[in-house]
Amino acid sequence: LAELDYDGYQRIAFDRDRTRWADTGEGGFRVNAFHLGWLFKEPVHLHEVEDGKAHGMSFSTADFEYHGLEQEIPEDFDLPGVAGFRVLAPLNRADRHDEVAAFLGASYFRALGRDTHYGLSARGLSVNTGQPDGEEFPVFTDFWLERPAPGSERVTIYAALRSESLTGAYRFVLNPGETTTVDVTARLFFRRDIEQLGIAPLTSMFLFGGADQGPFDDYRPAVHDSEALVVNMASGETFFRPLNNPPRLAGSYFSAENPVSFGLVQRERDFENYLDAQARYETRPSLMIEPIGQWGRGIVRLMEIPSDLEGNDNIVAYWIPEKPARAGDQLEISYRQHWGAAPQGDGSSQHARVVRTRAGKGGVSGVKDKTDTRKFVIDFEGGLLAELPAEGEVTPEVSASRG
Repeated sequence: LAELDYDGYQRIAFDRDRTRWADTGEGGFRVNAFHLGWLFKEPVHLHEVEDGKAHGMSFSTADFEYHGLEQEIPEDFDLPGVAGFRVLAPLNRADRHDEVAAFLGASYFRALGRDTHYGLSARGLSVNTGQPDGEEFPVFTDFWLERPAPGSERVTIYAALRSESLTGAYRFVLNPGETTTVDVTARLFFRRDIEQLGIAPLTSMFLFGGADQGPFDDYRPAVHDSEALVVNMASGETFFRPLNNPPRLAGSYFSAENPVSFGLVQRERDFENYLDAQARYETRPSLMIEPIGQWGRGIVRLMEIPSDLEGNDNIVAYWIPEKPARAGDQLEISYRQHWGAAPQGDGSSQHARVVRTRAGKGGVSGVKDKTDTRKFVIDFEGGLLAELPAEGEVTPEVSASRG
C-alpha cells in the first residue's frame, strides 16, 4: 500500500464499528486512526493512558475498510503502526460524533470549531523554514492518549517530537466547542544550533481574492483558506495584513514584545464571496495563537510562496524568539490555540474591523486617464464607527512604506 496514489489512499477508511473509546456511553470522545500509505509511510505509534499507566494501541487490517482496491489485503494482519489519528466528539449535534481534530503527517495537526470545515493546519514546530540550507521537518513519532473520564469535556494528548536538531515533549489539551481550544505545552531539547526556530507555526492557502485577484481565469471571486494575518500587540494596536499570492517568495516581519495573540483568519463568511459549493471556503476556520506566560521579544514572520494551485499550502506564519536556540539549551513554551469562525483575537469589540480590501487602477471612474496610480479601498465596520451618525467625520491617518 506504500505505492498508492492519492485516489487509492482515499479508498481506505476506518471502520466506524471499531472506533476506540466507543464504550464510554453517550457523548464523550472517540478515536480512530489513519492507515499507512501514499505520503504517510513512516509508522506512528499510539498508546492509551488509563489510571496512570500506558499501554500500546494496536491496529490491524480488520480495523479498516478497503473500498475497491486491487491489492490483496490479508485478514487480521497486525499493522506496524498507523499514519496518525483523529478525535471525534459531539461538536455540532449532541447525537452525533463529528471529527474535532486530526494529527497526520510530520508534526501537522488541525482542529475545528462548531460549523466549520478543515482548512488551515498547525505544526508542532518549524525549523529553518525558508532558509537557504533547507528546512528540517520534525515528526511526531509517538502519541499517548489519556482516556477521559465519563462526562469529561476535554481530552489530553501527549506526543514525542523527533528531529535531527532537537527532541520535544508535547502536551495538548483539546476542548471542543463553538471555538475549540487546544492548550499546547512544549518542552524542547536542542542538539544543534538552529538558525531560525519557529514557534506555533501555521500553514494555510491563499490563491486569489480581495486586493490580489492574480491572473486566474476563474468564475469564483476568491479562493483561500485564510485571507489575512492578524497580530494583536500588548500596546492595544492590531496589525491586519491581507494575504497575497506573490510572483516570488515574500517575507514580512512584525516585531513584538509579549504579543497578546497572532494568527491567520478567514473573515468573509458569505457563500457569495466564494461561490464554491464543494470547497465551502466560507466555512474554513480561523486560528489565533494566544501566548501563555511571557514570551518576551521576538518576531511574527509571514511567508508567502507563489502558487498556481489551490491544493498547495503557500502561506506560513510563526513566532521567532529573540533568543537564538543553541545546542545544549532547553526551552519550555506554552500557548492556547483558538479554532473557529470568530475566535478570540480575530477581531476587537472596541475597534472597527477590516471586512474587505480591494485594489485597482487609480484615477477618476468613467474617464480615460493616463495616470499610473493605484487605488486601494479598505472597508471597516463595528466598534466606535458603528455609533457615528451618517454625517460624522472620520480623519484617517495614512502612511505608506516603499509605496
